[in-house]
Amino acid sequence: MTRGVSHTVTSERDRESPAEGGPTGRAGTRQRILDIALDLFIAQGYDATSIRQIADGLGFSKASIYYHFASKQDILMALHFRLHQIGRDALGTIELPATSPEAWMALLDQLINQILEYHDLFVLQERNRTAIALLHKERHVSEHDLLEEWVHSALSNQEIALRDRVRMACGFKAVMGLLDLVGDVFSEVPSEALAALLRERLMTS
Repeated sequence: MTRGVSHTVTSERDRESPAEGGPTGRAGTRQRILDIALDLFIAQGYDATSIRQIADGLGFSKASIYYHFASKQDILMALHFRLHQIGRDALGTIELPATSPEAWMALLDQLINQILEYHDLFVLQERNRTAIALLHKERHVSEHDLLEEWVHSALSNQEIALRDRVRMACGFKAVMGLLDLVGDVFSEVPSEALAALLRERLMTS
């Protein structure tokens, strides 16, 4: 399963452990912790998962986990910040501040691609929405607003025909709405099928 780009916070914890040198050093170990935690958070929920279970899944001690993450909350936020990276990557496919219908559709197409590549992250988001919302409120980062600001700017641009702006708004809501439901209503539907159906719907709207 493809994993996203993890969020890294520089601290004393980020120094490489002598026992973790080489190509599978600190960064690789941190990635493995996130991957195991992601599977556990999806399978049994964030609240029901302990640091001990994450450590056991890796064959580590709890102390080894704490070398990379100060708390279970930090692990959840690191996974959530992968979704921030998705937003940045999507915006990186277009030239800002372009807000034409063509640029808009390019953005939506890139967001749909994320259903395929980061399906598990959206499942995590849906199944642990309350825990993520509480932590995100405490640790808000300004980059989270970038996509929302661009969306508002595009939909407010009166140089774009009203018909096109309404279509853009409906398309965005359709994509984001599907992503919200991936981990619940459509959890058993293959990502490729969902993406194809959504593209088909956007093209005929």
